[in-house]
Amino acid sequence: MKDKGEISKFIEKYFLHFNAATLVDAVKGYESQLANGGKMLVSLAGAMSTAELGKIFAEMIRQNKVHIISCTGANLEEDIMNLVAHSHYERVPNYRDLTPQQEWELLEKGLNRVTDTCIPEEEAFRRLQKHIFKIWKDAEEAGERFFPHEFMYKLLLSGVLEQYYEIDIKDSWMYAAAKANLPMVVPGWEDSTMGNIFASYVMKGELKASTMKSGIEYMTFLADWYTDNSENGIGFFQIGGGIAGDFPICVVPMLYQDMKRTDTPFWNYFCQISDSTTSYGSYSGAVPNEKITWGKLDIDTPKFVIESDATIVAPLIFGYLLDM
Repeated sequence: MKDKGEISKFIEKYFLHFNAATLVDAVKGYESQLANGGKMLVSLAGAMSTAELGKIFAEMIRQNKVHIISCTGANLEEDIMNLVAHSHYERVPNYRDLTPQQEWELLEKGLNRVTDTCIPEEEAFRRLQKHIFKIWKDAEEAGERFFPHEFMYKLLLSGVLEQYYEIDIKDSWMYAAAKANLPMVVPGWEDSTMGNIFASYVMKGELKASTMKSGIEYMTFLADWYTDNSENGIGFFQIGGGIAGDFPICVVPMLYQDMKRTDTPFWNYFCQISDSTTSYGSYSGAVPNEKITWGKLDIDTPKFVIESDATIVAPLIFGYLLDM
């Protein structure tokens, strides 16, 4: 292992207690997972792509520190939107002070707000739409079916978007994933912008719903992948909560309890970055020990919850793992 960089040394020197100490314990557990030949699933909820996590997450993919991704449909598409429309994004630093009228004015200008950042509808959504529709339609006419992320991989690798690039391609985590043909699951893809657009084509009779592989097929794919890759253990690194985390973690109890494969190993590392209020009534706010009762984690699985903002914590953890 090469020497740690300045960011890593800073973390080791000053992150000594409370959430900071948990961050250090978690990142060292992640390192041990990889050093022992284990693999790691990373789940992305929230608007991590619009937060430009790709600037560092892409390098995690290139250095083989991520082996499978579970993400929301929004994160799947918004990294590509940032790639092709970055200069058209607008930042709204005073977003907490906006009135309903000001929010309406943003809508009228075609600016969809995500916290302090507005995504431009014409340059982002519609720019992708005209190209992805052709890929969807070509697949359908050839009698082919693919997952949502596979269609996005085809879009990126086709080169058709190169004319629009507005950031360095190395900062796109989706491009890095496409180049690596990284396994991925995108549960609930239908509620994303591209999912809505696909549904509209189905309603207009221009596409068949069956051209897009389903969430059930994602689960069966994940079950096979987990079974084939669990020899040295698979860890679970969760950014945020929601369906991006809950969907993939359930594959273990599904295999163990519903398929009666009682030799299925539990996830052997778990870390969640969360700013949810601790609660036993929600998935995002549940403490890790609750997952033992659902057959997801073992008694001795290393478990960490870093209660902080993922846009702050995730780059620090990834920087440490990359020896920055």
